[in-house]
Amino acid sequence: MAEIKCLASGSSGNCYTVDDGSSRLMLDCGISWKQVQRMLDFKTHEIGAALLSHSHGDHAAYVKDAIKAGITVYTSPETIDAIGIASHRIKPVRALEQFKVGGWTVLPFDTVHDVPGSLGFLLVSKGEKVLYLTDTAYCRYRFDGLTHIMCECNYSLDILRENVEAGIVPAELKNRLLKTHMSLETAKGLLNANDLRRVREIHLLHLSNDNSHAERFKREVQQLTGKMVFIAGA
Repeated sequence: MAEIKCLASGSSGNCYTVDDGSSRLMLDCGISWKQVQRMLDFKTHEIGAALLSHSHGDHAAYVKDAIKAGITVYTSPETIDAIGIASHRIKPVRALEQFKVGGWTVLPFDTVHDVPGSLGFLLVSKGEKVLYLTDTAYCRYRFDGLTHIMCECNYSLDILRENVEAGIVPAELKNRLLKTHMSLETAKGLLNANDLRRVREIHLLHLSNDNSHAERFKREVQQLTGKMVFIAGA
């Protein structure tokens, strides 16, 4: 059974691991290597590679740390150009061209964000099928046979509107969020659009500090799906 671990989630940094029992991958590099070491009880030698979704600092700020630790990082050519790091340990991958990392078969796919080359990842190993989807307004694809879903759920429309009316959130930020991040409403639509019969766990990622409500989001997704729901970082 795939084991998912959240090391950090949110605008201050994002980093997760997924382990099939013999091969562990790191998803995004948004926290320092020292933090990664502490969160993994210094068993970082078990990390076979890292997958990087895009170039924003809360996901990519510590790519150099990972490389110095001997981790190979897979990401899009556009992200490689944006982070400006040249290393034999950075491998370019392209949307809808699958590749193998350890025991995992990985299919990158394009997402809807405000930097070029942003990717989501479908990870398959030993009958497990894990979806990793973050920093995207919506998902263009449907997936069969998922067992684990890691999905951004950044804000809800009603909380965001209330915060704009109260002057807590600038209207410009609201417009950016609508175009680049996934709302609770869109996440629920994504779940409805996919076959959840094999799904055992749903992990909600990257909740906004101001525009979300963890308990409510968890409750609504549980009621919708009847699945185990976890809030990343909670």
